[in-house]
Amino acid sequence: MNTVLQNIISRRSCKKYRSDPVDPALIEQIIEAGLYAASSNGKQAAIILAVTDKETRDLLSRLNAKYDAKKRPDPFYNAPAVLVVLAPKASGAKVYDGSLVMGNLMLAAHALGVDSCWIHRARETFEDEEGKALLKHLGIEEEYEGIGNCILGYADYELPSAAPRRQNRVFHID
Repeated sequence: MNTVLQNIISRRSCKKYRSDPVDPALIEQIIEAGLYAASSNGKQAAIILAVTDKETRDLLSRLNAKYDAKKRPDPFYNAPAVLVVLAPKASGAKVYDGSLVMGNLMLAAHALGVDSCWIHRARETFEDEEGKALLKHLGIEEEYEGIGNCILGYADYELPSAAPRRQNRVFHID
């Protein structure tokens, strides 16, 4: 089977990480894949915050946890790195563009042997005053909406195989 298709089929979300750091060179390759995601009108408007600093990573986790209905103490599951995808609030395609970036990030991570998971509540995190302050501190002045948090690291358990796909989800018109 084609390597790309095999990666799509075999990638799983990881929800428990070892604390081992991810090689910065791998993170850069993952980011590059995200930057090559398709985008509305080719605008490439989505941005990525690459967070490996533990203090900032923990701040983002704490902010995310404020909006977590399950009240997990660390909604990032101990992952040592987070790639936050944001897109301009004014863009009508922000969710689509940011979602394509997130998909590329997770597939690239898997292809490079790095585990990942999409963690929601990025929108709430960056609507929070502390989240807005972080963006301002980074010099990001434009109004951005959080689309997703792509956590990265190495699984602290064996990831399961894919569940069988549900039937009757494809309708052919020939």
